[in-house]
Amino acid sequence: MDENFSSDMWWGTLGTIRPFPNFHPDRDAADIQAALERKDAAALVRILTNRNNAQRQAVAQSFQDQTKQDLSGALKKVLSGELEELLLQLVMLPEQLEAQRLKAAMAGLGTDEETLLEILCSRSRKTLQEVAAVYRQMYKKDLEKELKAETSGDFARLVVALLNKAATAGSVQTDVQALAASLSGKKAEAGPWINILTSRDSDHLDKVLMELELETGQTVDQLVEKRFSGDFRLGLRVLVQCIQNPEVYLAQRLLTMKTSLVQGIMVSHSEEDLLRIRAAFLRLSGSSLYSTLQKHFKGEQLLALQAICRSED
Repeated sequence: MDENFSSDMWWGTLGTIRPFPNFHPDRDAADIQAALERKDAAALVRILTNRNNAQRQAVAQSFQDQTKQDLSGALKKVLSGELEELLLQLVMLPEQLEAQRLKAAMAGLGTDEETLLEILCSRSRKTLQEVAAVYRQMYKKDLEKELKAETSGDFARLVVALLNKAATAGSVQTDVQALAASLSGKKAEAGPWINILTSRDSDHLDKVLMELELETGQTVDQLVEKRFSGDFRLGLRVLVQCIQNPEVYLAQRLLTMKTSLVQGIMVSHSEEDLLRIRAAFLRLSGSSLYSTLQKHFKGEQLLALQAICRSED
């Protein structure tokens, strides 16, 4: 991929899924109904991965008008397993998908801290407010309270601060001094890291972290690794990566080829920055995401993931 694109050219073209030209929701809804009757998963994949989310919502509405059935419910009757999960994610609104992924990360024994962090660190305050509102609608629970119940100590404070990202200005020099001072005692202080890293914009934080590295002669990663521990250390590491290189962090997550991660990240980022994540994946692994999927998935699930990925790099 050409890294020399101007940012203007990049703008609006970072997603892999674009609006389908010549779009007819009624026709799509009728085609989906016929595919459901034939149990033709390939046809369902072809339609749902070639429409953007707004178009899929229109198709779902048209399907409901024509059949008096909910599209998600109809898909559940015909599909199963990971393909069912993937197509249901495509039919959800983006904020419903993030709410569902957060809920799944907190379900059962133990918490999937990294998925919580991935969503909280890589999403804006506005998006997270929408996700929290949808979470309450879907699960009749308060997202902040649920997060607090699943976490503790400094990590809980970090997670809540990420959910409610404040927007406050600060001077680079003052922030650098506060972070350096927080590391100077016998026990490093978490407070300044939480306050500064969750309340400034990423350009400001880039400068702060670069200055901190110059001042201490160590990378931020090394500082965090040495001075903090446990979940809080993991939280800071993910947050720093999402400030400096979010696409590299997400590409590293995809390298695991864990189904729930691959599907969650690819659907969630398909209209925003999946091209960037693809380019980072290629740099990290030496293989394209498109051909790596081929080694780990098969059948209609592979067709769907490759359609979302769009092309070879």
